[in-house]
Amino acid sequence: MAKNKAKGDIGEVVLIHDVEMGRGQVQDNALKAMVTSKLYRAKVEKAKKGKGSYQRNMKHRGKEPYSKAA
Repeated sequence: MAKNKAKGDIGEVVLIHDVEMGRGQVQDNALKAMVTSKLYRAKVEKAKKGKGSYQRNMKHRGKEPYSKAA
């Protein structure tokens, strides 16, 4: 005999449309508020290889290459 599987109530499915946009209560245009939020902002990532990827060591950061005694 096959066992009967317990079925949950399908009618209790709740879709949540709340997206954290950092704007509080959106009243007029939800799509415009979402597109202009921090969620869709382009990020500039530091290159790991190639041009613009050079980083100085922390032990040399903030120090002058020579003393300005002149």
